[in-house]
Amino acid sequence: MWALNKLNLDWGAASSQRVNDMNELDEFRLKAYESSAFYKETIKKYHDQKIEKREFIMGDLVLLLNLRLRLFPGNLKSKWTKLFRVTQVFPHGAVELENKEGIRFKVNRQRIKVYMGKLESVKEVIKAYYLDEV
Repeated sequence: MWALNKLNLDWGAASSQRVNDMNELDEFRLKAYESSAFYKETIKKYHDQKIEKREFIMGDLVLLLNLRLRLFPGNLKSKWTKLFRVTQVFPHGAVELENKEGIRFKVNRQRIKVYMGKLESVKEVIKAYYLDEV
């Protein structure tokens, strides 16, 4: 204690300086939080603009993404599998598909894409779907 008395410290000035430093630190934290929130919001808007909106209607022919693990993947082998027909679209992002045998199952909307075959008309697409020409 005698060392502090020898230094002749002013306890009031030291405590007010400490309070001012704490307030400045709080202001700095608040500004950093606001700028990070603004940055995250901006990046989210940019990312959402780049996402392709996938809209499907009943009767569309789609290809399904094959997510199975392949031990020896071929470079030119497509990840997209057989042709399926959309039978029902749910509002929460699921789509019900039907294969040629009539078996129905649900998948996530992100796992399918619309079939853009080079067949001339819708009738030919449907015929190819049911006759296994595609």
